[in-house]
Amino acid sequence: MSLDAIREEIDSIDSQMLELFCRRLDLAADVAAEKAKDHKPVFDPARERTKLLDIAQKAPERLQPQAVSLFSLLMSMNKAEQQRLLHRDDDSSLSASARASLKPIDEPFPATAMVACQGVEGAYSQIAATRLFHVPGIVYFNTFEGVFRAVRDGLCDFGVVPIENSTAGSVNAVYDLLAEYRFSIVRSLRLKVDHNLLAKPGVKLSDVKEVFSHEQAVAQCADYLDGLGVKVTVYENTAEAAEFVAKSDRRDVAALCSRSCADLYDLSIIDEDVQDSDNNYTRFVVISAEPMIYPGATRTSLMLTLTHEPGSLYRVLERFYALDINLVKLESRPIAGRDFEFMFYFDLDCPVGTQALATLLDALDDVCEHYTYFGSYTEVM
Repeated sequence: MSLDAIREEIDSIDSQMLELFCRRLDLAADVAAEKAKDHKPVFDPARERTKLLDIAQKAPERLQPQAVSLFSLLMSMNKAEQQRLLHRDDDSSLSASARASLKPIDEPFPATAMVACQGVEGAYSQIAATRLFHVPGIVYFNTFEGVFRAVRDGLCDFGVVPIENSTAGSVNAVYDLLAEYRFSIVRSLRLKVDHNLLAKPGVKLSDVKEVFSHEQAVAQCADYLDGLGVKVTVYENTAEAAEFVAKSDRRDVAALCSRSCADLYDLSIIDEDVQDSDNNYTRFVVISAEPMIYPGATRTSLMLTLTHEPGSLYRVLERFYALDINLVKLESRPIAGRDFEFMFYFDLDCPVGTQALATLLDALDDVCEHYTYFGSYTEVM
């Protein structure tokens, strides 16, 4: 058989498969209606196991893995469609809430606002805030929770907090507070972070015996600090560490912080760009007590807790794949008090307003134990 003849037969088979696929997916409406009538869940694990076992037994041995994968994906698409149909007229669904949070197309992200930051002047959060807002009014707090409380109580319109570093990973305390306060992420910034070692004028690098900084900065400069052979003391904030060094009577201390702290606190840079990786970025997010989605949002953040059983993460990833949604971040974290169980952070690249994202937001119930939607937003560089 010639190549053209083979391709013609493949095209014929594909046409039949497409027709059958559409007929199969159309039946999702009938399945959803029957399940809703009997108050049955969309996900029926016993039915899926039986179905996949039947597929495996009927398929030739050499094609069993491919056949199981194909029908597993088909069932995932079917479940997502059932969820979409069941939530279609539900004003309390997550997709409906997201639509209600959409700002008008002609409403830009605010240029001015009262913004809460952790630390003091010169902190990386302050630098991020001045890039995220054209003219922010900044109020400083000692802790991340102080930032969240200020936004919750209406003292500030927004908060700016770090959520992830390219070297040290996620800032788990911020994720915990986002979940606790039910806040939304409304914008993010990817900020290049260059740490510098600052001390009082006249102090040499060889004089330094103790370095102060935030734990994230310490983690990002771990190899450098090990090479110095100094004592490292964790401080609440990099800029606060610089302020402490400036006010200290000691001349054997230094701070790891931003370059701007040198002028702010009358310190000298005794070593610059000391982070272990030149590709050192921190993502900062703007948090809001009310859900807001500004025009052009393309990134969505979620936190999922999965059941402790084989295939639980696969089912989530399969759902992303079935809806053609690009995953740009996946990070796991142990759940406190639960042995060998994890929660997962996901960042998705998918424009707000697409049917795929709306379907996903309403189709997570059957693939996880619990989930939190942190919002959809634009990330700026």
